[in-house]
Amino acid sequence: MSKQRISTTNLRKIALTGYFSLLVYMPLWLLVINPSTSLSTTTTLALFTLPLLFPLKGLLQGNPYTYAWSNFIVLIYFLHSLTTLWVSPADRIWALLELIFASAMFLGATYYAKYRGQELGLSIRKKKDAKKS
Repeated sequence: MSKQRISTTNLRKIALTGYFSLLVYMPLWLLVINPSTSLSTTTTLALFTLPLLFPLKGLLQGNPYTYAWSNFIVLIYFLHSLTTLWVSPADRIWALLELIFASAMFLGATYYAKYRGQELGLSIRKKKDAKKS
């Protein structure tokens, strides 16, 4: 009996949907829907949009390595959404949307990197013990 898993194409679509949703949604939420009184537009864009632009090229090219390290960036949004859910009841719906987008990107990117890397024959090899050789 073989395990059936979602295709790497679908995993990539899930990751990119989460990614582009965050890229559009974060400035929309923080600058239009509920602008911050304490942060300037420039600061808001630098903190919440700029980090998402770093992996853009590699994500569009389908590079499994980029999908893997982009998860470090998406954790910013994951933590921001959880913090907002906890401290700001008025923003719960907006934070929940951010959490959904960040989770979609995280899960899609994680499994895309794993399975696409396997398809390409990429692996993290263990160092051989010098004493056994």
